[in-house]
Amino acid sequence: MAATLVIRLSSLGDVAIAIPVLYSVAQKYPDDHFLFLTKSAWTSLFVNPPSNLTIFPADTNGKHKGITGIIRLLRELSRLFGSKRIKVADLHGVIRSFFVDCYFRLQGNPVAVIDKGRAEKQKLVRQKNKIMQPLKTSLERYCEVFEKLGYDSSLRFTGLFSEKPAKEQILIGIAPFARHKGKTYPLEQMEEVVYRLSEMQNVEIIFLGSKEESKLLEQWAEKYSNTRSIAGRMNLQEDLFLMNQMDLIVSMDSANMHLASLVNTPVISIWGATHPYAGFYGFNQNESNIVQTDLPCRPCSIFGDKPCLRGDYACLKQINPEMILDKIKNCLSYG
Repeated sequence: MAATLVIRLSSLGDVAIAIPVLYSVAQKYPDDHFLFLTKSAWTSLFVNPPSNLTIFPADTNGKHKGITGIIRLLRELSRLFGSKRIKVADLHGVIRSFFVDCYFRLQGNPVAVIDKGRAEKQKLVRQKNKIMQPLKTSLERYCEVFEKLGYDSSLRFTGLFSEKPAKEQILIGIAPFARHKGKTYPLEQMEEVVYRLSEMQNVEIIFLGSKEESKLLEQWAEKYSNTRSIAGRMNLQEDLFLMNQMDLIVSMDSANMHLASLVNTPVISIWGATHPYAGFYGFNQNESNIVQTDLPCRPCSIFGDKPCLRGDYACLKQINPEMILDKIKNCLSYG
């Protein structure tokens, strides 16, 4: 019986992307044990995990913070594995995970680290001689790490829940926020989408967001009929359960797209400074549901964190609400 330490600490979306391959590999190798090291905040993501998968929560803001925290983490992991020979699958490739890699490599354990394809991604976002071609997805890069360790990483993951509940009303989730401005559709234009959707028959709209985003979403819920907000009220597992009941989610290039993908809910995804070619598109999502503009400066950023070169965020503002509404109606076969 082999043991494998798998590392992906952040972000939420990247941890969500890892679940299909992690579950698939664990299911194929029931005699092996897999320990997944991630931030404690993400542990509730792991719904119905394989019996040979254990989640190890890292408190990166507390006892596992900084150099002393990493040393403490290594001691805890050492106690778990003892003298057993293990494999290390580093799906993160950052300084913290490199310390863990080095520690176990020095003990003679095989270590495989993700190739993030930084050079390829730079060619995609540069403004001169931009090379517009699809790159490997994050999921494919995760699979490569497991394959380096001798695992068959072909996917058998079908979703966190076995089935979708039957219901009469159409449920549409709207997650209008993203971490960076370059990935956030202008709120006044999104409000127009909300207004138009609220006028549709047999449709209920549910707003998704964090506690910090809840004030605006509560205002929308009071203003428009057939809407309600759950922003900041639920934990990750409850969010996933509700997403599983939805017929469709409108999301930015954000974690909500990846959470919806884990429960097989279609996503109308809106892309601005970033681009699906960078490899962060949702697992098993239909590419016909992508909403984006064709501008020569796009993409200008892998993560959407850079200021707009034009200064006007045309990549987002030129997406008119009608484009999004058309995608929604086509996806739902509505009207």
